Amino acid sequence: MTALKNGETDTAKGWMAPIDLDRVPDVEAFLDRLGYGRFDRETLVAPIGRNEVWAGRTDSGRKVFVKRLIGGDDAKPRLRRMLAFERFKAARPVLADQVRTPAFLGADEDAGLVAFDFMDEARNGAEAMIEESFGDELARQVGEAIGHLHNAGTQAGEGLDDGPFPLPDLRLLRGLPLEMWHNLSYGEMESWSILHGDPELMRGILALCEWESRSAKVPVHGDFRVDQLLLPEDGGFQITDWEDFRLGDPARDVGAFAGEWLFRSILDIVSARGDEVVFEAAEFTHEMVLQRGAEKIERLRPRIHGFWQGYRAVRPGLDDEFAARATAFAGWHMMDRLLASGARSAKLSGIQRAAAGIGRTALLAPARFTIALGLEDE
Repeated sequence: MTALKNGETDTAKGWMAPIDLDRVPDVEAFLDRLGYGRFDRETLVAPIGRNEVWAGRTDSGRKVFVKRLIGGDDAKPRLRRMLAFERFKAARPVLADQVRTPAFLGADEDAGLVAFDFMDEARNGAEAMIEESFGDELARQVGEAIGHLHNAGTQAGEGLDDGPFPLPDLRLLRGLPLEMWHNLSYGEMESWSILHGDPELMRGILALCEWESRSAKVPVHGDFRVDQLLLPEDGGFQITDWEDFRLGDPARDVGAFAGEWLFRSILDIVSARGDEVVFEAAEFTHEMVLQRGAEKIERLRPRIHGFWQGYRAVRPGLDDEFAARATAFAGWHMMDRLLASGARSAKLSGIQRAAAGIGRTALLAPARFTIALGLEDE
């Protein structure tokens, strides 16, 4: 474990230099109360994300990951949901074995701090996806784990959040507030223009939200992506980032996993990943994009189907519309990725626009797209 100096980043590992601990004395006071001592600052790194994070070795020798949730009014609700998940899991020893997560070490709700074991040698699922080491069997096992989560019954008095998810935000789909518009990058402006300029797509997103509201609610992760899977060197996997844990439509989690692989397949259109022959093109025509997109989706479809097989082995009794609803959520996931990409881009690329187009198709006609995604039983 090598520390990064102020301003440095290691994008290959997804790390950046953490905020100077002298500016946030609450963090080491929190560690002292937990009994782990202070951080060895020579070991500190911070995984890139929306929260403030410090990860490294403590005086006790234990490797600890401390997160301070930030983000205005939603920070405390996100922390409460994380802690609700830890209580939910602790009350169900069998579930704790079925859905592995980093060991929870403690929290300080007033300071917005939470601590877990730091698995510094583990890769995340996004790295494995890019390296092509995320195989069908791992996908199947992940599907089983998510199925067990969705099967976990609830008890009176647990007080799980059952409110709507922050995204899609129907208020922003109707129009952006002026103060938000003034702070958008050009890529974000393009992304929002795609959504706001497509009335049929807007109606489709609204219909998905209404469809979701009518579904039976179960415990869900709520923001399930492959980068929230940790893959230890000794095998297995652990699921992280439970800030959106609540009672919700299980099709959202399934669709998010499918959407991750769908998005990866579209990004691969311009790469040689998986090509049997060397591909060369000075310029992509619309027909070439469609052809290569179909080929790339077919190549990664077994990952989605493996997940689906594991999920269905655990949850055989699904409602008749489940696969179509999950496909629609995969389509929404592509829109979510469009907005996230726009925030990091000066201008949207043709591939980003192609991904949005594929997402639109899945969202507006999900029943026709379920087999192409691999959400079908044998």
